[in-house]
Amino acid sequence: MIPEIIIDDFNYDLPDEKIAKYPLANRDSSKLLKYENSAVSSHSFTDLPSFLPQGSFMVFNDTKVVPARLHFQRSTGAHIEIFCLEPVMPEEYVTMFEVTDRCRWKCIVGNVKRWKNDTLSLYNPLGDNAIKDMDLRADLVERQGEASVVEFSWNNGAPFSKVLELCGSVPIPPYLNRDTEDIDLERYQTLYARFRGSVAAPTAGLHFTENVLGNIREKGITINNVCLHVGAGTFLPVKSSHVSEHAMHREPFVVTLEFLKGLLARKGKTIAVGTTSVRTLESLYYVGVGCIETGKPCDVDQWAPYSRDYEYSTEDALCALTAYMEAEGLKELQLGTRIIIVPGFRFRIVDVLVTNFHQPKSTLLLLISAFVGDDWKTIYDYALANDFRFLSYGDSSVLFRRCE
Repeated sequence: MIPEIIIDDFNYDLPDEKIAKYPLANRDSSKLLKYENSAVSSHSFTDLPSFLPQGSFMVFNDTKVVPARLHFQRSTGAHIEIFCLEPVMPEEYVTMFEVTDRCRWKCIVGNVKRWKNDTLSLYNPLGDNAIKDMDLRADLVERQGEASVVEFSWNNGAPFSKVLELCGSVPIPPYLNRDTEDIDLERYQTLYARFRGSVAAPTAGLHFTENVLGNIREKGITINNVCLHVGAGTFLPVKSSHVSEHAMHREPFVVTLEFLKGLLARKGKTIAVGTTSVRTLESLYYVGVGCIETGKPCDVDQWAPYSRDYEYSTEDALCALTAYMEAEGLKELQLGTRIIIVPGFRFRIVDVLVTNFHQPKSTLLLLISAFVGDDWKTIYDYALANDFRFLSYGDSSVLFRRCE
């Protein structure tokens, strides 16, 4: 049954001065809030390895943010901003970034009402010759509700990854209320980012340095990766009064057979770095259920966890998924998830969560509440009272799941 949750119950007062507008000079110099057994305390992020149980299975999201915001201009002089969300043609990210002449993306278009189906040219106010030679153009293919399908075309034979690097800007969160700056090119990206595709950073990972990662490994904790490409929906607050009316965007993820075998063989706690890692890990159970019941995996529906009682164990589901991949000769699996994690959710994999502090009335705050119960209010009151910095460039927390 879909939970009846009123979003106003997950609101709190977040003064603008509490929002970190810029990253600190050093990634790991942020503060760290620890929550365990209903106790809250304040530390430094460099203390994190000392709090993590030995022998744990720690999961990071190694997606890479792409410079997905592009500024175009009509022949009339009107400016049109295009924010690339997900590839349409070709659909696969790896293939998309390799194409050399044209491609289509699902996009959010600013001032779309002013776009009269004419071809747009990239805005190039400084007259950059490399941009001029590329001659990047945009054509509106169709509108799909709040989004649009846009076809990009260019001349110099460069792969689309190079087109974005040259012409695009990093899409920092709108609540920073500033333009992208040089510092964002480095710091709105994790050190371990590998696979291009996100339009928002998995910000829990922004604090990690080689020193912190080394100290984690020294404790006998294995470091593992999944890849979920973060969509623009991560910025969207819940606008409807009831959470049941909120639609989650599909986000693609990739897991390897080797990762699944490691997850099955783990003996200690499972630690997720960021809410995107949580959503990927918890989605795997329902993917495995699909393998048990239909013989093959499929995308995870938003309300699948709440639709019925599931009699299968976590091991049953993961074994079924692993067996399917082995039978099909697959080394990795690419799927999508719309899963929403709200109070009442049954966590089957994640025990510990490393995460930042999230916006009021957001799906991310709902996930935190599902993880720690009503103690989320205590945690956030403590963070506000003790000068923690909030949101993407803010401070961090390590939360041990509350078990009833």
